[in-house]
Amino acid sequence: MNQSALLPEKPSRRTDAVEKLTFVASDTAEARAAQESLAARYGNVPVAEADVIVALGGDGLMLQTLHAHMGCGKPIYGMNRGSVGFLMNEYREDNLLNRLRHSDITTIRPLEMTALDDEGTAHKALAINEASLLRQTSQAARLRVSIDGRVRLDELICDGIIVATPAGSTAYNLSAHGPILPITAQLLALTPISAFRPRRWRGALLPNWATVDIEILDAAKRPVSASADHTEIRRVTHVSVREASETKGLIMFDSDHGWDERILTEMFRY
Repeated sequence: MNQSALLPEKPSRRTDAVEKLTFVASDTAEARAAQESLAARYGNVPVAEADVIVALGGDGLMLQTLHAHMGCGKPIYGMNRGSVGFLMNEYREDNLLNRLRHSDITTIRPLEMTALDDEGTAHKALAINEASLLRQTSQAARLRVSIDGRVRLDELICDGIIVATPAGSTAYNLSAHGPILPITAQLLALTPISAFRPRRWRGALLPNWATVDIEILDAAKRPVSASADHTEIRRVTHVSVREASETKGLIMFDSDHGWDERILTEMFRY
């Protein structure tokens, strides 16, 4: 393995000119009004011609925009016009081009989830935040967890389990009491949801090149669904998750309130 390829990619400062923008908005009156106002002020070119994609909404819209433009090389700058905005910058219309020229760009890499359903069909999906497994009925799931081909938990009885990226560590993973990860950490968070056996297992931190395999035990009686962000597959029997190292997205933050500062603020919140 080329260790140099595993070095964390630190946020970089944008120095080239930013002139042409594409504005995308969530389907709310507030976001649509912001899109109309900003487009009238700064123009609104097709994505292929844009220097930056500006997303107006909440974290859900940011995830959708990242999925839609993953690998295109266009950085995405979000401004909060939604209910949740951890991935978004503060909404201000003035001096937008100057803000973009001085923003930090962070590279994020999604997870690739391969899920096999009970009919033997393989489904693949990318997850920017997390890949998660959840029980489908009132009965708890029974899972066998392997890391890089070695069984680490022969049986985990739980409501589900999460594999989260640093970008997703403050989302579903945090609500399940998983750890918050710095955006440049070469780690994935493996977090159980309501673990019953082993009762004291609280999860693990894994290197980002690890492959997580989860076998669903007694799948017919205790069905489990698998989700990669917004893509869900029902009645899965086996799920494999790894970082999609060949694919990346670019996200921009104001230099005075970047991702590291957001993470520290969340860590010391009480």
